Amino acid sequence: MGFNEKISKLFTSASFGNAPTIDGLNAKKKNIAFVVLVLIVSLLPLFLSPFRVSLVGKFITYAIVALSIDLIWGYTGILSLGHGVFFGLGGYGMGMYLKLVASHGRLPDFMSWSGRTTLPWFWEFYKTAPEAILMIILVPSILAFVLGLLTFLNRIKGVYFSILSQALALVFVTLFIGLQPYTGGTNGITEFSTLFGLPIAGIKAKYMWYYVALTFLVITYIIFSSIMRTKCGRVLVAIRDGENRARFSGYQTASYKTFVYVLSALFTGIAGALFVPFSGIISPSEMSISNSIDMAIWVAVGGRGTLIGAAVGAFVVNITKTLISESFPEIWSYFIGAIFVIVVLFLPRGLTGVFTDAKDKIRVLVRKSQAAKTDE
Repeated sequence: MGFNEKISKLFTSASFGNAPTIDGLNAKKKNIAFVVLVLIVSLLPLFLSPFRVSLVGKFITYAIVALSIDLIWGYTGILSLGHGVFFGLGGYGMGMYLKLVASHGRLPDFMSWSGRTTLPWFWEFYKTAPEAILMIILVPSILAFVLGLLTFLNRIKGVYFSILSQALALVFVTLFIGLQPYTGGTNGITEFSTLFGLPIAGIKAKYMWYYVALTFLVITYIIFSSIMRTKCGRVLVAIRDGENRARFSGYQTASYKTFVYVLSALFTGIAGALFVPFSGIISPSEMSISNSIDMAIWVAVGGRGTLIGAAVGAFVVNITKTLISESFPEIWSYFIGAIFVIVVLFLPRGLTGVFTDAKDKIRVLVRKSQAAKTDE
């Protein structure tokens, strides 16, 4: 099988019956591994500078996105290459709220520069924290519901859905860049002052938001793990392995796929909102196709169909990316590309698959050794 064919199999396969997901880890081991990951991440602020704390905080939000994509890709067989849109919409929701707080409810500076004299009507929904939180939840969810319902009812799936999701990302990036007086254009929204009463650049705000993001990561994992242990979760896996068979068995597969797509978009939007205080800016680049593909790469590297693999992949890829870009600023992208090629060619089940295979080999060796001693 050639490289291009393996890329196609990994990212755009319409049938996931033979997809390289991980089934060798039971729920208990996954949960233990996740607890260890959370404990490590929770202790990192004790050893890192405030700048590094913000950086790892971003990675926590990326891990939430990775879990969301693993839910629809690893467990349901829906590969979305446009999840950056939901991440960006959640981010813009938080950015609009923080900008209004910074401008004390008055017209934001970039709107004045663009010639506007009144606040756009949709900005009114972000004047208070409860309203902003509600919109952060509703906007990505409604968009995902409409898109999911239209596509899944028409049985659009596989590579066709992936292309459609990419088109969605392209449309939203173009739209948000073009609406300069309303969204800040390519510069996005920035220059925030406070975060729920604390200076957003202050150490207290950074540490508080760090643990808020980590709490949401834990909540996301618990909710998704719980869903996969229910009948709904088993139906989602059945859809992944054979949608026609699930449909002929009497299940409304379009409804299940719409539900899981909306849920994934909702938590991706929340991750985008959590991301903004760490970055200090939200711009259309967060919605780009390349950013959406990066999200899928995190899951592929960690290992699909495990949740824990997706979270680990998000941390590993972004930590590696940061370290390499700092050491080799001119050629770091080649290193990331090489890592991806290695995963596609030699590690189709990701890092979690490597661990599972190593565990199985050790178990076989132990059994052989015990058998040899018994024969003696």
